[in-house]
Amino acid sequence: MARKFTLQSRTAAGDIDFSADLNSEQLAVATAPGGPMLVVAGAGSGKTRALTYRLAWLVHHGVEPGRIMLVTFTNRAAREMLCRVETLVKQKTREIWGGTFHHIANRILRTHGMLLGISSDFTILDREDARDLLAACVDESGVDTKQRRFPQKSVLAAISSFLQNTLEPLDAVLSKRYPMFVQEIDGVEKVLVLYTEKKRERQLLDFDDLLSAWLRLMAEHPDVRDKLASQFQHVLVDEYQDTNKIQGAIVDLLASRHRNLTVVGDDSQSIYSFRGADFENIITFRERYPDTREYKLETNYRSVPEILKLANVSITHNVRRLPKNLQASRSSGLKPAIVPCQDHYVQSRFIAEYVLHLLDEGRNLGDIAVLYRSHWHSLEIQLEFQRRNIPFHIRGGLRFFEQAHMKDILCYLRIMQNPTDELAWLRLLKMLPRVGSALSRRVWRHISDSADPMKEVFTVETASLLPTSARPFYEEFAGLIKEAREIDSPAEVIDLVLKRSYDDYLVSHYDGASLRREDIKALANFASQYQNVEAFLADVALAGEFSGENVVSGPEEQEFVILSTIHQAKGLEWPIVFIPWMADGRFPSDMAMNRQEELEEERRVFHVAVTRARDELYLIVPEVYRNRGGNLIMMKPSRFLTELTGELTERLELEEGLPHLIGGAEPNLLPPAAQ
Repeated sequence: MARKFTLQSRTAAGDIDFSADLNSEQLAVATAPGGPMLVVAGAGSGKTRALTYRLAWLVHHGVEPGRIMLVTFTNRAAREMLCRVETLVKQKTREIWGGTFHHIANRILRTHGMLLGISSDFTILDREDARDLLAACVDESGVDTKQRRFPQKSVLAAISSFLQNTLEPLDAVLSKRYPMFVQEIDGVEKVLVLYTEKKRERQLLDFDDLLSAWLRLMAEHPDVRDKLASQFQHVLVDEYQDTNKIQGAIVDLLASRHRNLTVVGDDSQSIYSFRGADFENIITFRERYPDTREYKLETNYRSVPEILKLANVSITHNVRRLPKNLQASRSSGLKPAIVPCQDHYVQSRFIAEYVLHLLDEGRNLGDIAVLYRSHWHSLEIQLEFQRRNIPFHIRGGLRFFEQAHMKDILCYLRIMQNPTDELAWLRLLKMLPRVGSALSRRVWRHISDSADPMKEVFTVETASLLPTSARPFYEEFAGLIKEAREIDSPAEVIDLVLKRSYDDYLVSHYDGASLRREDIKALANFASQYQNVEAFLADVALAGEFSGENVVSGPEEQEFVILSTIHQAKGLEWPIVFIPWMADGRFPSDMAMNRQEELEEERRVFHVAVTRARDELYLIVPEVYRNRGGNLIMMKPSRFLTELTGELTERLELEEGLPHLIGGAEPNLLPPAAQ
């Protein structure tokens, strides 16, 4: 029987046939009567559609658009939803307050900020301006920065952000996230107090101030809180599992009058605690709202049933979760494949060769993604793709060797090979305390004019070009260079640089130092297969030679295999997904294996990775790891695999007798069934 719906009736009468446009789960969300609502929306279940139709239902049933607030994590998402709502209800819905928390905070503070001493024409600092102001505060504070471990501006900005978004005191933030700076707490506090004063004097707000000022406005001024809570009859929050403590508090205050609060999210995709996201917001929602109605979106329109079965079973091993069971709307497909590989080099070669096989089978480059837990997991994969001219794109980031900390380390090796490498010298010299661009150029000109530039580096005359306060740092740097010159192995040079100098620089200058340190150690391990610096740098240079633009012709053909961390891939999907390094200590990471809370978040990361795949999923397990000495270390398959039942996956066997090392003969790494 035909559906009772035509374009003419919708246009003429403005009626929306909700039951025709939505499945039963989505329809229940869209047409709910009100009150607190927790919508547990599984991956690929159409949560955006349900939320959009919920907005349309409210407007269609007489709620004034200006009394609705929609909070999303990107302004683009809000615009797209509101545009769709306007199309559905045939009314102007621009009065709906839609956007990110920061966007809405800016709007509210322009009106009510004077109560906090914030002018209506305040300026919002972008992240780089905020860092520069922090650097000026360090200089003005009189803090002794001769100590190498005093945090630089980017790290100070991260500390300031965590303070505001987690509502935790400074000592707690430092001890939990920046333990290397606990001894510097007095200096850090002095700088941050000065930073706050300067912002207040100059009517400046950084991104985090927008939220903390919004919360403070409602907490300290009951009349404003009552006005806002009365105005917004309905508050809807998307991606609720990613909200932090301050955002959760804001939402609760906004909904305190009418209590028509709809939060939509998936606790199984809560993976951003490192950014300050608070898993407790969604997991304890029912405790804060005992009368809440809970709705589940469990029909998945993305993946084949076999992939969803694996995802469902895996996530049940988490103790703290909101129960749900993803159900496929698609017909049966291939089981996820576990691919044991002899080592991590064979792993990368298998991925590359199987990608080429998939292309021969008619797949497109854009159908394929390689998703990994840590960026360094992609090192050999990137190089193998480049060797085989497979175009790839790093989503949301730089290629491995293009990252700032990689460039820093490589510059030490570059001057070993070529003492007249001007760019490398200038980069290294500017990394020294109390040495800026002008001083680094003065030193460079002096050593480059010498008949033997490297020999000139170690002279008293060169050191004397620097002010007295900078000379000890230069002399230590020169000593490191002298020692490194006696070493042939690029891996040993990297080790020496990290131990003697760069680790301090890494901690004080970069946020996320621990992850960057992992990258550098992985680089050293990779470099251990090279006998000398020259051969290593040659391969690294060639690694940057290829890009998608160079190997794919014509804009209409510019497709790439996507390489991405799992965190960067959230919200996306591909027909075919490879997940490498499925071994304990890699995924889950060794840092998370000893704490239940962190292990459960790792399992949620795995859940996100698995549910990105539509048709085919390959879980790749390197059986051994070659350490720096070339010794083989047996690796245990990831517990995320061993805790699955056997019928959920199939094993993909590779041919035997494959060489372990990159280089040498090119074996056929395809499983027999794919040949």
